[in-house]
Formats: sequence, C-alpha cells, structure tokens
Amino acid sequence: MITKEKAPLLSTKIITVSEKIWKVALFGPDNYKSAVISHYLRTKNKKLKKPAIEFAIDILEGYFDEEINSKTAEDAIQYIIQFKDDVVFPKPANPKFTFIDLFAGIGGFRIAMQRLQGECVFSSEWDKMAQRTYYANFGEIPFGDITKTETKEWIPNKFDVICGGFPCQPFSIAGVSKKNSLGRKHGFEDEKQGNLFFHIVEIIEKHRPKAFFLENVKNLVSHDKGNTFKIIKETLEGLGYSFHYKVLNGKHFVPQNRERTFMVGFDAKVFNYKEKFEFPELPDPNRKVKDILENKVDPKYTLTDHLWKYLQDYAKKHKEKGNGFGFGLVDLNGTTRTMSARYYKDGSEILIPQKNKNPRRLSIRESARLQGYPDHFVVDAVSMNQGYRQFGNSVVVPLIEAIGEKIIEVIETKRK
Repeated sequence: MITKEKAPLLSTKIITVSEKIWKVALFGPDNYKSAVISHYLRTKNKKLKKPAIEFAIDILEGYFDEEINSKTAEDAIQYIIQFKDDVVFPKPANPKFTFIDLFAGIGGFRIAMQRLQGECVFSSEWDKMAQRTYYANFGEIPFGDITKTETKEWIPNKFDVICGGFPCQPFSIAGVSKKNSLGRKHGFEDEKQGNLFFHIVEIIEKHRPKAFFLENVKNLVSHDKGNTFKIIKETLEGLGYSFHYKVLNGKHFVPQNRERTFMVGFDAKVFNYKEKFEFPELPDPNRKVKDILENKVDPKYTLTDHLWKYLQDYAKKHKEKGNGFGFGLVDLNGTTRTMSARYYKDGSEILIPQKNKNPRRLSIRESARLQGYPDHFVVDAVSMNQGYRQFGNSVVVPLIEAIGEKIIEVIETKRK
C-alpha cells in the first residue's frame, strides 16, 4: 500500500502526475475505470485486478512519454487513491450476506446494512460530490451512471439484496408542483429520472437477488392517482417477487418528521411467497431537537439580518393570502420539518432559535445527526452547501437498519 510516508519509493514524476490525475480523473458519472481501480484496491477481488491495472495504465499513459508497465501503474494508482488503512466504515470481518448499493448517495443504506453484517459488493452513484463523501467514509469510489452498460457490467453475478433509494423528484409533492408550474413532465414521464426505476427492474431480472429493498417519497403511493405505484408493484411482481410496502416515519428514531415509502420483496423461486416478513414495530418517538445540537456552532450558520428579514416578510405575505408557506422555527423539545436538498438555500424549513440573535441553520454535523448518522461519519469532504444537499437527500439510517434487520431475518431462514 502506497502511503505518503512511503512516497519516496516512487519517482517524483509519478507522484506529481498522480496528484494531478487525482484532481481530474476519479469522480463523476463516467468514472467506471477509477471505480474499478478503487474496488480492486479495497477488496483485492482477483477478478478486478487485470482490468484495474489496465485502466490505471490508460489513465496514466497520457501523462508520460515512456511506456507504463503494470508494476508502475499499480504503484502510482495506489498513490492516487491515497487509501487509508483505517477506513471509517470498513466491511464486516465475517459478512453474513451481500448487497449492492444503487443510487447510493453518501451511503446511508450502506452504513445500515453493514451494521447488520452485510458486505457491499457494488456501489453506484452518479453525483461526483456524493462520490467524494462516499469515498471519504468507505474507501471506495462508487461507479457512476447506472443507466450505462459500462457501469452495469461490473455488477457481480450473485448477491443477496439490492438496495436503492431511487431519485424521488419525479414523485415528490414539491417536485411535481415545480414541474407542473414549469410545464414539465413528472413521474415516469420524466425521461431522465422517472425511468431510473426500470434500470432497477433490469438488474433484478438479470441477477435475481433474494430480496429488494427500495425507498422513495411518501407521495409515490398517491402520485398520478395511484397509477405510478400500481405500475411499480405490478412490474416487480411480474418478475416473480412478492411485494410488501409501508409508509414509515423517521421521527421514531430521530427528531425529524420524515415520512417515506419503503418497498420490500422476495424472490418467489426461493421463498415461494411464503416468507414471514413484516415491517418492524417502531419505538415511540422520544428524540428531541436539542439532543442533536452541538455545544458550540460557527457564527456562519446564523442568518444575516437581510435573510432573516426576507424570510419574515415572505411568511407574512403568504399568511395574509391564506397560504401556509413560511419558515420553520423549531421547538427544541420537539421535532423538525422534513429536511430537503434545498436546505442550503436559506435553511427556512428548519431554523434553530438563538437567544438575542437571529436564528441559525443546522450545522453540517447536526444535519448528519438529524438523519441518524454516527458522529464519526466524515462530513467535510465537500463544501457546506454540498453537505446540506447530501443530507437533505439522504435516508434516516436507523430506520433503514430496522427494516433491513427484518429482511435479513427472512434470508437467514433459507440458510438454516
């Protein structure tokens, strides 16, 4: 493993070029070469070694006049990736099952499933900033655009569970309202996002995992008078899978009102529709906003006078019109509204009151806690605004774990 301490073992030229490549070649929707390299270096999967070295040479050869051999390529690419021996969230020492992490975001599903002793054997996330946070925590660069063949071809033939919170904007209340106002399509008519569900279907049909575990917004169930959800259900059942769903609220684990639709199904060829699966009984909600707050917060999170006045005026205007729009000044002994990806704009849905000061946004660490992420999760691999987007798009980790536990209980019945 090449570390900075061992860097003198490499030529100065390789170090210099490697660091340049690090900045331009590793992240993004078309990153399958660098994703293969990182998966090989992290897992030491022998099947990935040959393509990983070939891709390393491909990346490096444009920066060198002389020929790059396999040994040089492997040394250089290890330096590029700059792997740590102490990955923040390593895979379990003795995994009990395998899963793939689609639309992985920053890894909320992965943390939950690894806690249940699952090994992630493939990850995919097209957003390059989310890839950076994912890499910082799991030592692995997710593959990019899952709609592309060069991404799908790296999915292992066999795995137990397919996980994914597929993009929700086409189905969310806010997303539908915005697209209606702009005269744009939504739901499955949204060609870029709505059809991503059918790529999940394609993967399930080809690889036949024992179970699927999917998440989306609450509004998915009612979108287009229930027709969208009917298509999803009938499509998955048509593959020969059972179908269980339930709308659950993250407030049972975190001080946030966050309702989401969860869908779980099992391969009928394995379980013959006889699996004893039930969604978990959730604990009484007892978490309070004050439980997740930091003792000291940077002044940068406090709203400026200008922004605070704007939000107050905006709320007053809509109240006079009889609308419910306005900022959300939270009760520290209660729960917050749902945090969204737009939180970075003004923080209006969740504002923390401060004595003798304007209210403030949540800090990035508090945003992570609001979604149930542990405090050792790396949150500073990207900018503050990107961090808000990432946590606003995330899942509530302990809720995913609670559902995942029930899924694995079913899978374990076939191994006894």
